[in-house]
Amino acid sequence: MPAVTVENPLTLPRVVAPADAVARPVLAVTTAPSGFEGEGFPVRRAFAGINYKHLDPFIMMDQMGEVEYEAGEPKGTPWHPHRGFETVTYLIDGTFVHQDSNGGGGTIRNGDTQWMTAGSGLLHIEAPPEELVMSGGLFHGLQLWVNLPAKDKMMDPRYQDIRGGQVQLLASPDGGALLRVIAGELDGHQGPGITHTPITMIHATVRPGAEVTLPWRQDFNGLAYVLAGRGTAGAERRPLHSGQTAVFGAGSSLTVRADERQDGHTPDLEVVLLGGQPIREPMAHYGPFVMNTRAELQQAFEDFQKGLLGKVPAVHGM
Repeated sequence: MPAVTVENPLTLPRVVAPADAVARPVLAVTTAPSGFEGEGFPVRRAFAGINYKHLDPFIMMDQMGEVEYEAGEPKGTPWHPHRGFETVTYLIDGTFVHQDSNGGGGTIRNGDTQWMTAGSGLLHIEAPPEELVMSGGLFHGLQLWVNLPAKDKMMDPRYQDIRGGQVQLLASPDGGALLRVIAGELDGHQGPGITHTPITMIHATVRPGAEVTLPWRQDFNGLAYVLAGRGTAGAERRPLHSGQTAVFGAGSSLTVRADERQDGHTPDLEVVLLGGQPIREPMAHYGPFVMNTRAELQQAFEDFQKGLLGKVPAVHGM
């Protein structure tokens, strides 16, 4: 980790917060519990325990792995439904194959991202390719769920496949932090992901002892999740380590810093920075359905049971 990098970050456009930017304080630091998803691959629930008012428009995020599979061990998910939101799957290491009941999908690997807008609903499967099951290997990624506003919940499903080479690469002024803008915009630099709900998603690699302060939209919330390493969040330097999330308060800039000494298995601080414009609508969430009311949730279940969200293909090629 990470899959997409450059030899010299100082060759990249650099991002600096304005001198009069208001630093966002850290409101809370939470630790992600571990669990299992799908057919049994390990995950960390990054947003567990965080009040939804600080997450909106994000619903949940799982760190999948990091795990080194032996031959025959790689796992995925069975066919399952979705309605009312978008899933963002960012694969740092390994390979994952996606397919849905509408004929969409594709293969992502090593720095690629797949953006699936479930909208009105579909059936979906995610699995390692057969060659990875046979050989084993490293698997590590993130899956983020982003809510859709009521007006877009029943839109037609769609996919965006974002290759690792398409991400916008930026750097901090001294080159101590490499920033990968996966979606949204940072300091006028646009990432490749197109979102219905305005968000920014950045994967930052911060060298030991380096600090980065980024301009941040005041109408966005702010979250920092540590994939690996140790550091601090905010100008007040709240300690933060692998598997923890910092929740930022109001302001126009956010700061993360890497500790001088990192854990033996990772040379740098690896952190995902997220911000989004809150939807501020009622949310009814149960399992794979994210709607606005309990009645809409019930309708989603009934539509799924009637086969209106699609049918599993007879031959799915997974």
